[in-house]
Amino acid sequence: MTREPVKPSTWLESVNCAIEGILWAARTQRHLRWHFLAAMAVFMAALYLRIPVVELILLAFAVTLVLFAELVNTAVEIVVDMVSPGASEKARLAKDVAAGAVLMATVGAAAVGYFAFSRYVFPVVREGIAPLQRAPGEVAVVAVIAVTIMVVLFKARFGRGTPLHGGMPSGHAAVAFSIATSIALSDVGVVIVVLALALAVMVSHSRLLMRIHDVREVVAGAGLGILLTLLVHLLL
Repeated sequence: MTREPVKPSTWLESVNCAIEGILWAARTQRHLRWHFLAAMAVFMAALYLRIPVVELILLAFAVTLVLFAELVNTAVEIVVDMVSPGASEKARLAKDVAAGAVLMATVGAAAVGYFAFSRYVFPVVREGIAPLQRAPGEVAVVAVIAVTIMVVLFKARFGRGTPLHGGMPSGHAAVAFSIATSIALSDVGVVIVVLALALAVMVSHSRLLMRIHDVREVVAGAGLGILLTLLVHLLL
């Protein structure tokens, strides 16, 4: 039995309705739960690193904007489903635009997070990978060959797919992340590393869009590429 909607008569009732809406969205929307967890991690890291107040305010604003956009996106999806329960091009566009707002807010928040955390995180990472950066360029080639061989062996073991199409793990994801990892260890600068990782993610995502691999196979390939490349750099 559904509850009849009642318009709140006091400010406190309005606040309770808003809280109920947030709780319902968090309970039913997986992406919103991930955003809340990411927000908590960001604030804990900011407090641990003692980030200045101005940067903390900007982080808080960026996080709030992402959560706000996700809540509005959820509301838009509900309204669109009520108005247009069947398949409709305009309904799809409305949902896509609302999802685009979430993406824009997330990209902006990521940029704010980069500017706020970069001077604290990257020096520590650079110091940790310094021993690996002395490896010659040929090591990257050896790593790609090793990753390719392991992909073939795994696919032969699981009996699905070919070296270049389908099966466990994704060979394209493995090689793409192997190359990105070698680039990250070559001391070429943060921007180049981010672009290389973005390209590896796009290659992996294309395998999902083409329905050649599922998420498990792509993640396994990416993990294999990263871990085996790190191992090769450590050994050589």
